[in-house]
Amino acid sequence: MLKVTGNAIPGALSVMSLTVFAAAGEDEPSVPLNLEDLSLYTAPPQQKLRYAEPEAGQLEQSVATLRTTVEPYTAWCHGALGKISPGVQSVTQFGCDTYAYLKDPPKDFYPRAGIIGSVGVLGLFLARGSRIKSLLYPAGLVTVAASLYYPEQAVGIARSTGDSVYDRALQVYVAADKMVRPQRKADKSPDSEEAKKP
Repeated sequence: MLKVTGNAIPGALSVMSLTVFAAAGEDEPSVPLNLEDLSLYTAPPQQKLRYAEPEAGQLEQSVATLRTTVEPYTAWCHGALGKISPGVQSVTQFGCDTYAYLKDPPKDFYPRAGIIGSVGVLGLFLARGSRIKSLLYPAGLVTVAASLYYPEQAVGIARSTGDSVYDRALQVYVAADKMVRPQRKADKSPDSEEAKKP
């Protein structure tokens, strides 16, 4: 039996190739052994490894089916969120601005707001019995009361509203004209135009 002698080899020195001497018995000659000769240090034969895709289990198939089913809805929600988020941001900004304004209101703000609100309630009492009146009377009376207290803002709003109403009325007129004109041209046939010419 061979006996290996020597100290433990630290980190980097363990990579070096060393010769190991076995303790010679009385009947055995001393023969040097290499590390490769010892079965403990022999490397296993190299095998060619290749990646095999694991088969999808039932859970993975269920998750994949769920993702393909839900994908159109998530895309729709993402698009709707893109359209809604600017409006939500503007409402949030309006709320912050209103809070800052009401935190330090100008002089006589609350009495004016109370009078304007009470005029709106008066408009609701005057408009009993008709749905159109219940919409027009309170809105009209609140507008008149607010314009009495805030004339500069009322003039600015009236100008911008008047311009937008004029633009809308012009668009409606042009659209109605386009719908009516082809009918007029269809009524006039080429034979009738030639008959009118002398």
